[in-house]
Amino acid sequence: MAVMMCGVVAFAQNPKREFRGAWLHVIGQTQWQNKSTAQAKAYIDDQFQKLQDAGCNAVIFQVRPTADAMYKSDLEPWTSWLTGKRGKAPSPEWDPMEYAIEQAHKRGMEFHAWLNPYRVTSNAKDILPASHMANKEPHRFVKFNGQTFFDPAFKENRDFICDVVRDIVSRYDVDAIHIDDYFYPYPANGKKFNGDDASYWQFGNGMDRNQWRRNNVDMLIEQLYGTIKSEKPWVRFGVSPFGIWRNKKSDPRGSESSGLQNYDDLYADVLLWAKEGWIDYLAPQLYWTLDMKAAPSRHLAQWWNDNCEGVDVYIGQDVQRTMTNADPKTGDKNELATKVKLSRDLPNVKGNVWWHGYWVTDNLRGVADSLALKHQSTIALPPAYGDKRLKPSPVGNLKVEKRGDENYLVWEAPSQGRIEKETDAVKYVVYQFFPDEDVNLDDSQTIIALTPETRLLLDDDALSGCKFVVTSIDRMNRESDPRSVTAK
Repeated sequence: MAVMMCGVVAFAQNPKREFRGAWLHVIGQTQWQNKSTAQAKAYIDDQFQKLQDAGCNAVIFQVRPTADAMYKSDLEPWTSWLTGKRGKAPSPEWDPMEYAIEQAHKRGMEFHAWLNPYRVTSNAKDILPASHMANKEPHRFVKFNGQTFFDPAFKENRDFICDVVRDIVSRYDVDAIHIDDYFYPYPANGKKFNGDDASYWQFGNGMDRNQWRRNNVDMLIEQLYGTIKSEKPWVRFGVSPFGIWRNKKSDPRGSESSGLQNYDDLYADVLLWAKEGWIDYLAPQLYWTLDMKAAPSRHLAQWWNDNCEGVDVYIGQDVQRTMTNADPKTGDKNELATKVKLSRDLPNVKGNVWWHGYWVTDNLRGVADSLALKHQSTIALPPAYGDKRLKPSPVGNLKVEKRGDENYLVWEAPSQGRIEKETDAVKYVVYQFFPDEDVNLDDSQTIIALTPETRLLLDDDALSGCKFVVTSIDRMNRESDPRSVTAK
């Protein structure tokens, strides 16, 4: 990987640590079905590279849209969104999630495996095989608005969903498990979900039905967290809820809004999960404009910042609305600058997630250009997790080495045991400083690479006298002590 050297134009400094994610959904994306294996791999390469070029450091990739698999699974069938038919394997067979993880990590980006926990079908036209458990054990499922869902009341369902997650975490090098906003079904056609009479009478024990539903979801969230951490403690668990917990008119702790509510309509007590430590991050979907009357994202961002201490908050930003609506308070023709600044001014907000990633890779209204040239123009490390007293070992034998006509910065990876652990070095940060420039590792503009490799091709221009610093990054994004070398 070649890098720009001395003389690069300096932009306004962006933070060194920031989550810059993008959602890439599979559901509804029929283009996958028309691609050969080679074309699909090239498509993943292209999408991930464009996200990296726009400054993103994490891909949230949908691997389980409707109780199916965008990967090789013995528990669930291949997704129809990949091959056109549920259960049909790609030919020649390959593993899209495995390949996507490789491509993300190759670019120094995190891979968050995105699952929908309860949804089994996306519409009334979906056909399930006769062997599907929804046909063999229909009492474990509910139907609403033409869709089929796992009934959250059944322990067998919670156990099965955790088995799916355990399978992913144990077999794949994911950085996080990510679930979205679909818990109990969204209201539809003016009606709230009402399809669980049988399970309520079986399991409700006289509990208020709304609280019973919330408790069912709570049990899954707690169990999922334990499942993930029991397999690999460094794998994070993130949830992307609908952007309103409760409106203030329903609860004095709620937000100044008047929209659908997680707590009352989806039976998701997101604040409880944060308080109990059952999740590592929240990415609330603040897909509205800054000053939309019913749900102003400007104020909702502040609300989530104020009410989710103990977990990181990343703001889910709708790219299309952000880029097509002006900010009258600043005179900007779109809301991008204001939303990014707001996320950086709020102490508990640690970044943004762009919905959806395809709008970024398509450069909708210049969004990728704006991110690449200004708002995400410098390389950012994702937020660190875990015990801050722990960190990876530093690199060894750092030097500038000439190989033929090319100059490389090379180093040795820290040694590690045969058993994976959270302090293993998985990637490296490379900093560059001009002659006589003070070494300041907090300055994001000095980072020239975030890479899993142990060498970096250098540009020959103005190489002499530049100091290079390399640090290790572990599975929890903690940074090692630095090692440095000066080019002769």
